[in-house]
Amino acid sequence: MIRITGQALGTDLLSFIVSNLWIILFLFFFMTPIIQRYTLNSARKNVLIKLSRKRGSQIITLIHRQETIAFLGIPISRYIDIEDSEEVLRAIRMTPPNTPIDLIIHTPGGIA
Repeated sequence: MIRITGQALGTDLLSFIVSNLWIILFLFFFMTPIIQRYTLNSARKNVLIKLSRKRGSQIITLIHRQETIAFLGIPISRYIDIEDSEEVLRAIRMTPPNTPIDLIIHTPGGIA
């Protein structure tokens, strides 16, 4: 019969973590930007929903922003992102006729 003591179990767990530390760090650095982007987009949507309810209107945004692609936390490239104008037109068409529309346009200067 094999007995596993608490100390042996802790040592095995520690050696497992140390031997796989590079995988754990890689996953952490890979997932962090994805999670940050998701939380930022989620926060933006929540603000727009609250504003829409408060004003009693349909909020449509056209945002022109500079996005960064990062790998392991290091910025690799930047690109200019503009929300699809077809989505804006579709949202306008899908809005009921008696609902007011608030169009928010954001185009920061200096991006070339």
